[in-house]
Amino acid sequence: MKAIILAGGKGTSLAPYTTILPKPLMPVDDMPILEVVLRQLAHHGFTDVTLAVGYLAGLLMAYCGDGSKFGVRIEYSQEDTPLGTAGPVTLVKNLDETFLVMNGDLLTTLDYSAMFAHHCQMGAIATLASHQRDVKIDLGVIETDADGWVNNYVEKPSIHYKVSTGVYIFEPKVLDYLIPGQRMDLPELVMKLLRAGQKVNTYHHEGYWLDIGRHDDYEQAVQEFISHRSEFLPG
Repeated sequence: MKAIILAGGKGTSLAPYTTILPKPLMPVDDMPILEVVLRQLAHHGFTDVTLAVGYLAGLLMAYCGDGSKFGVRIEYSQEDTPLGTAGPVTLVKNLDETFLVMNGDLLTTLDYSAMFAHHCQMGAIATLASHQRDVKIDLGVIETDADGWVNNYVEKPSIHYKVSTGVYIFEPKVLDYLIPGQRMDLPELVMKLLRAGQKVNTYHHEGYWLDIGRHDDYEQAVQEFISHRSEFLPG
């Protein structure tokens, strides 16, 4: 099975660390978050991985090499100008079978092989891994009609969202909706597919998921990985 890992961003939200280190190489305990992702993909049967690189690409290529030390075969696709999160897919060669696309800075216990099987079973052109996020509102929320009459008052409610985890599975047909060399982000691609009447499904992940995009999230990821290492690195 094939996977594309998006590893070309500058990771400005984690500056100053990412001034000299690409975000996927940020360490969680004794290994970079990208190595955790690669070992997870290998465990779930993804043997061919393309790293879509850009910023500080040389460091990523030097660390990952051909991927043999992680149990995968790695090729590299380098963008000369930033192409967003969907645009780099157009630079990857031989995408003639179902493939996975994901961010290279995720700490998660997502079962990639189960998601892949779900995608194939549902017959979608694209499947997004989703995760529930609960947001606590620490104020009383007033609901009114157009004239200001109160019809409900909820004290400190929790709002539940189904959010994207940054993991996608696509059919090769999605390439028809991308223009080579043109910038596009994955949410834009999903909306383009929906407007075209294509079927887009979700795979709900109830386990652990964290995007290490912010300093607080990164520190939490380090602690979670140290405490639950065997859950993130099965086998």
